[in-house]
Amino acid sequence: MTPPPPPGSRPARHRPGPLHGHAVGRYGLLTLTALVFLVFSLALPRTFPTLGNVSSILSNQSIPALLALGATIPITSGKFDLSLGYGLGLAHVMVLHLIVDEGWPWPPACLVVVAGGLVAGVVNGVVVEFVRIDSFIATLGTGSIMYAVTGWLTEGGRIVPGPQGLPPAFTALYDTRFLGLPVPAFYVLAVVTVLWIVLERLPLGRSLYVIGSNPRAAVLLGIPTRRCCIYAFAGSGLVVGFAGVLLAAQQQIGNPSVGLDYLLPAFVGALLGSTTVRPGRANALGTLVAVTLLAVGLAGIGQLGAAFWATPLFNGCALLLAVGLAGYAARRRLRTRAEEDPQPSPSAPV
Repeated sequence: MTPPPPPGSRPARHRPGPLHGHAVGRYGLLTLTALVFLVFSLALPRTFPTLGNVSSILSNQSIPALLALGATIPITSGKFDLSLGYGLGLAHVMVLHLIVDEGWPWPPACLVVVAGGLVAGVVNGVVVEFVRIDSFIATLGTGSIMYAVTGWLTEGGRIVPGPQGLPPAFTALYDTRFLGLPVPAFYVLAVVTVLWIVLERLPLGRSLYVIGSNPRAAVLLGIPTRRCCIYAFAGSGLVVGFAGVLLAAQQQIGNPSVGLDYLLPAFVGALLGSTTVRPGRANALGTLVAVTLLAVGLAGIGQLGAAFWATPLFNGCALLLAVGLAGYAARRRLRTRAEEDPQPSPSAPV
């Protein structure tokens, strides 16, 4: 015979199964990506569902994907790095400056630039955590400084290699194919794997999530919040530095303003990715799914002959949708947590 529940206790609520709300939140965006690909494949059967088109999408969207992954890292701690686009522009210009203007061999030039991205990220973290400036303002200021350095290096013009061009081994960083697919796609997968391990399996990732959800509780738990946030910005800068090297190998010309075009898509991918796989918090797999959806959508409207303004319109609408869905997912997660761990009723006997 089952004993009666104690006085003041609440009856257990029926929790939805895995095929209900949680499944929609986890896999809805992935399903939408497949549907969008199917729709464009039916509308463009001769050009869209082809290996050449898939390879083009993977190649063209590798740098936006890397930048979105870089933006994801500080977002886990509740911070935003608005210097991403400026840092990308400076990194790709710096690589070409060292190779073309200074005559450096390409391997040390690439290593110096990636290390410089790491240092820039550390500077961002120190400014945010120790100078106590809001991450929006701080990274916008450091980004403007990076943009000024970019203009100083290029003197407002472009860095164009001589008649001999760039070293073939350097351009092969972007142009090479592996297993029939462009090698930049494998760079993205490698970064996703590393980031997933750090965020989901290591103490640093768990600490960043706690800081992002409740900074005061993180301090009470003894988490070194300042150090962890600096690590997050450093990781973001490291990814941006690598993306800048890849951008230089792709474009082979130093354009001082090119990085700004990647800022909006990066945050769209990171914020939209926080609504899937792990709804309510930024995560590497979700960012990958979101970037894939955006890439398929942009490729489809491009092949349909959309006007030049369709791309910024698409990105802007996607950003608004991403912010709205991210906020909804976070609120829903808090409500679910409150229902699963209800507080005792005030009128319950002690």
